[in-house]
Amino acid sequence: MSELLERLRIPTTRLDEINAVLLNPDMRVMADFLEVVAKYGTPEEINAKSREARKLSNLMARVKDTKPEFITDLEWFIEQRDAGAFISVDDYRRKVLGGKADTTAFSDEYAVTLEISALQYFPWLRAAAERAIDKGMLMPSRFIRVRKMKEQEEDGDLAAVAAAMQIFGASYVETLDTKGTDGSNVHLGGPETITGYFGGVGQPNAHALKWLDEFLYYYTEYGVYQVLNINPGTVFLGYMLHRLGVDIEFKISVFMGNDNPYAGLWTLLGAKLFARDDGTSPLIGFNWSNSANNQTMEITAQFRKDWGFEDVVRFEHHIVETYKSIVIQPYNRRDELVEIADHVANISAKHEGGDPEIDKTRAHPSDILDYFRDKSEVIESGDWDALQLNFLDKFDATNKTAWALTEKGLSFIAAQNLHT
Repeated sequence: MSELLERLRIPTTRLDEINAVLLNPDMRVMADFLEVVAKYGTPEEINAKSREARKLSNLMARVKDTKPEFITDLEWFIEQRDAGAFISVDDYRRKVLGGKADTTAFSDEYAVTLEISALQYFPWLRAAAERAIDKGMLMPSRFIRVRKMKEQEEDGDLAAVAAAMQIFGASYVETLDTKGTDGSNVHLGGPETITGYFGGVGQPNAHALKWLDEFLYYYTEYGVYQVLNINPGTVFLGYMLHRLGVDIEFKISVFMGNDNPYAGLWTLLGAKLFARDDGTSPLIGFNWSNSANNQTMEITAQFRKDWGFEDVVRFEHHIVETYKSIVIQPYNRRDELVEIADHVANISAKHEGGDPEIDKTRAHPSDILDYFRDKSEVIESGDWDALQLNFLDKFDATNKTAWALTEKGLSFIAAQNLHT
């Protein structure tokens, strides 16, 4: 076996050939990339703009300018946080285990991140927080957003959510508008052309650079630094941008279809090749395909650790999915999560739907296609309350996962400023 493996050794001269392309100013693929970056300044200037935009005071000022009524909710979040209104992790564990919680050695090194998707509208946060306080539940520590960026910029949601995440001590991911549903592939339309998307979700030709441009705009204007990544080209652009010194972070979407350890090996190989000298990578979330199983993650975790990425790259695993338009139901992977959570580190438990037995009873079950609707159409159709209920069902599902982990003596990460 060792003799066969030796045939896979990559000569160091091969790296010289790669650098010859990457460092060639006359290489169009590199020149176009640098031209977009230069619009926003040097990497140091770009990061400085982002840090300034990300300051809570500046975000609050933006909210006052665009949606002043949201300030009331943000101030309420701060008041509840400072008053200790949210259940502590210790008290939550006692709620689940009783006195046994005080003698249980929880596996904090394998703590599972509680993740919910998608947080489409800012007002849903108040509804979830009130539920958490009233029922002694947990706010997630990670929120995924798939709402149109320009729409939420105009109505104040973008700045309000960014401010709320800082108050909560939670991370969040935005989905840029340069994605497959933006008409980038002029030959594709709705479901009647769905098979056309199998060759790519829609960032052809110059759209990869448009994605880069859009990221740098929201990075410098709102401090948004974690975004969804759905295309090999934009993943590569993210690697290079981070290597230049811009502090981008991204998660790879489930729509990229990573469903086996060799896909994981290829993705992390690129991350290793372009990691900074301190070992960091912009790839901070690796969302596996719904078809991936525990063995897929266990095998990939071996080389993730060897390459120094165990604390850098989070494995994001769908526990529940929207009831409609994405998977065959019932779909619930909570038991599998509990099985793997005691020996594979840095896993995020993503909740994209309610538990299926609950979701199916709703007049409007959760639907992945709802992510792509205009806010005005949602309101006009009368679906606003139904979509908020879908979100609260996802919130409940997230808490069921925290409960199941706690019952097994396993740790979770909830919103860190709320559940101290």
